Amino acid sequence: MLNIVLVEPEIPMNTGNIARTCAATGSRLHLVEPLGFDVSDRAVKRAGLDYWHLVEVTVYTGLDDLFVRHPEAADDLWLATTKAPRAYSEARFSPDCWLFFGKETAGLPLEFRQAHRDRCVRLPMVSEARSLNLANSAAIFVYEALRQNHFPGLLGFGEMAEDH
Repeated sequence: MLNIVLVEPEIPMNTGNIARTCAATGSRLHLVEPLGFDVSDRAVKRAGLDYWHLVEVTVYTGLDDLFVRHPEAADDLWLATTKAPRAYSEARFSPDCWLFFGKETAGLPLEFRQAHRDRCVRLPMVSEARSLNLANSAAIFVYEALRQNHFPGLLGFGEMAEDH
């Protein structure tokens, strides 16, 4: 099962969209504090996130907390960053890998990126573009990881398949 890690996310709509991607793909969502919003049951219900119950969400006090609770993450992680030396298409994602995304205004911490330089990958884009939206970036990475692993546990057809 894929693990999506948002480090200090700031915009609730992005996290909501990423949570929906996790719900649709059976991926786990890991949120590293501080968060720029409330994820309590009350706040989630008020926001109308009717799929939130389909997502396994864990909140951590920081990256150290995440790695203490999940030491296996250090062995199979990928960092999505516009500063990466190579494209995401060069990565070989395992079915249980950990995909890390940074906060919208600053990305992943420099020290974290430097410690895992060989695991930093990016989405190719024109030089004038700063970055893609976080939720869009996460969806691209998630579906590429799933594609490489033949979409484990996901339906490969829709209701129109019955017509043929």
